[in-house]
Amino acid sequence: MKQTVIFDMDGVIVDTEPVHRFAYFQHFSELNIDVNEELFSSFTGNSTRNVFQKVKTIFNLNSDVEDLIIRKRTIFNDAFDHKEDLELLDGVEKLIKNLHENEMQLILASSASKVTIDRVFSRFGLHPYFSHIVSGEDFPKSKPHPAIFEYAASLSKAPKENCIVIEDSTNGVLAAKAAGIYCVGYHSFHSKLQDLSEADKIVNHFDELDYKVIANL
Repeated sequence: MKQTVIFDMDGVIVDTEPVHRFAYFQHFSELNIDVNEELFSSFTGNSTRNVFQKVKTIFNLNSDVEDLIIRKRTIFNDAFDHKEDLELLDGVEKLIKNLHENEMQLILASSASKVTIDRVFSRFGLHPYFSHIVSGEDFPKSKPHPAIFEYAASLSKAPKENCIVIEDSTNGVLAAKAAGIYCVGYHSFHSKLQDLSEADKIVNHFDELDYKVIANL
């Protein structure tokens, strides 16, 4: 019986990807580098640090990675604060409350920075529902490396086999499976370029999930 649900954030709880995309591409323009769609899609699930480590190598940039991170986050934060239409993804708030009411443990494991996670959680009042928040900035390697999910599972009140991960990205699904955790792939409009085929179960809407369904996966 599943007792712990480990959520990704971007593309699962809230879609901040358009804001991230805006920030990245504005920064890429400032750096005068041409990042195509294929390359940018390959960054999905990576922390900002890992993205800029790769970009620095690919484009032979002289800039310090920390400076690149700071500039991108400044652009992101300015855009985030002015984006009035930012909403939770359809059905996810109902699912989170349903799981919490039935005493399912909820853990967040997101590649986003702690600052971004806190902005989202504070804006939508999500802190009371989650026992732990794990940020990818604390790990040297991003998804598909399993470290973030292995650590999240170690925080669970139940053994790893009683945990599930909900992910929307190729790298996220691969990370969950590499960690040996049951994975539900959430296939939404926003994940259309992602390959979720390695997930144990794929859903197209959160209405397909509730406490009873998840507990018996």
